[in-house]
Amino acid sequence: MSTPYNFSEGDAPIDLQTSFWNRWNADNREHQMSEVSARQAEVILGWLENTGRRNLDILDVGCGSGWLAPKLGRYGVVTATDLSDEVLNRAAMRWPQAKFIAGDFMALDFGTPAFDVIITLEVLSHVFDQRAFIRKLSTHLRPGGYLMLATQNRHVLEKYNAIPPPAPGQLRRWVYKQELADLLVPEFEPLELFTVSPIARKGIMRLVNSWKVNAPIRAIFGNRVERMKERLGLGWTLMSLSKRRT
Repeated sequence: MSTPYNFSEGDAPIDLQTSFWNRWNADNREHQMSEVSARQAEVILGWLENTGRRNLDILDVGCGSGWLAPKLGRYGVVTATDLSDEVLNRAAMRWPQAKFIAGDFMALDFGTPAFDVIITLEVLSHVFDQRAFIRKLSTHLRPGGYLMLATQNRHVLEKYNAIPPPAPGQLRRWVYKQELADLLVPEFEPLELFTVSPIARKGIMRLVNSWKVNAPIRAIFGNRVERMKERLGLGWTLMSLSKRRT
């Protein structure tokens, strides 16, 4: 399948990516959290709760400003990594309980295997070699360990939303649901794969998802209609829970 944007490694060297993500995380995640991120966190924390454990070794890959680290800390020891070195320096001061490591995940060594759970939110679409990224994630998980992944839903972003072109230093390669499943299968046993956060800014879905239309529906039915849209694949985000193959 074709992709909306095609980058070579030379188009976005790591220093340019680092500069972009330092700015983006400082502007968009350091002091606020979007509804999309909040819904992703709700799913992730539900999965962690279902493990029944409080002694997990957890790695958060592409942690941004580290906003999820305090919540993850309820379930064990947290290591978090991101390209955003400046932002992570501040995160380490806010949440000293977590271990923050700045750098290119593909070049970092976290031990093999070292973690019970790896979480990675909206990172897959911003790496050059997605298959290599998935393979590396698997090498850091203990046998039977869980990968909890969120990534942009290409179908919804392209069909129902108008997204500006990527900025310098911002790699972008969204995936379809089946593409994500195909990426995961060689290394992982899929357990759950669904969408969350129905968002549309063009076409008929803009009306279907508008706040004015949905406010009275929410007042009567709560979030049941939103959850139905998610099950129909209309969410902004693909959420995947999988287990490392033994």
